[in-house]
Amino acid sequence: MKRLTAVIATFLFLLNACSPDNVKEDNSLGKFFTDNKMEGCFAIMDNASGKFTVYNLGRYRDSSYLPASTFKIVNSLIGLQTGKISSDSMVIQWDGVERWMPDWNKDLNMYEAFRVSSLPYYQEVARRIGKDTMQFWLDSLKYGARSDTDQVVIRTAIDSFWIDNSLKITPDQQLGLVKRLYFDQLPFFKSYQETVKRAMLFESNTNYRLGYKTGLGYRENGNMLGWIVGWIEENNHPFFFVLNLETADRNAPMINIRKQMLKDILKHLGFLEGKM
Repeated sequence: MKRLTAVIATFLFLLNACSPDNVKEDNSLGKFFTDNKMEGCFAIMDNASGKFTVYNLGRYRDSSYLPASTFKIVNSLIGLQTGKISSDSMVIQWDGVERWMPDWNKDLNMYEAFRVSSLPYYQEVARRIGKDTMQFWLDSLKYGARSDTDQVVIRTAIDSFWIDNSLKITPDQQLGLVKRLYFDQLPFFKSYQETVKRAMLFESNTNYRLGYKTGLGYRENGNMLGWIVGWIEENNHPFFFVLNLETADRNAPMINIRKQMLKDILKHLGFLEGKM
């Protein structure tokens, strides 16, 4: 236990990553939000220079939101580290309940469940992890937005606290988490971080490699919230990004809009052609 505590202490980190002297605000990116009738923010960090390009800096740095399915990154890592997920091929059987996503309505292993963002799979993983162990790892990661306390406490059900607005995270923290995952700097075994990164890698070609995790949820005010967090790698040069979207239109096709917006913004910034 002493050794584990020492390892965790070594890896304790603050997820906030940007400061005034390394940020460029790019208001030209606002057109992508306006055209899609979305509010939100976008940021991308050049790992080589440490510089950020940001749209809507205040929202990116200072506002916090439910993580929704982006929490599957952390849920997977904790599940693997604690042995509740034995490997990315571990199957959890479908409970027979028909849900709105057809891809969830079958037996899934971890790799499949991550890529189709299966809520039932990861709710079962969270129940197996348990509240005390989950809390231990959230504390170790310093995961989530903090204001009047240094600790984010799980106050609601273990299988829904990341989707019910009781746990929140800033876009800046999201980007910081993904950056540390990419470099195997989180307090989990390297092999488990590599496992999660494999599940996040959705596109790999001669021009670029694109890894990400999406999220979809609803704020307390009823607005729909969307996330994409991840990295794009060109010529072995990684950049880390976060896209945060919000709309009062609960019928908006957020699932399609968020990915198209990401691609459009990346293309606008010169990515996706292998020239960065």
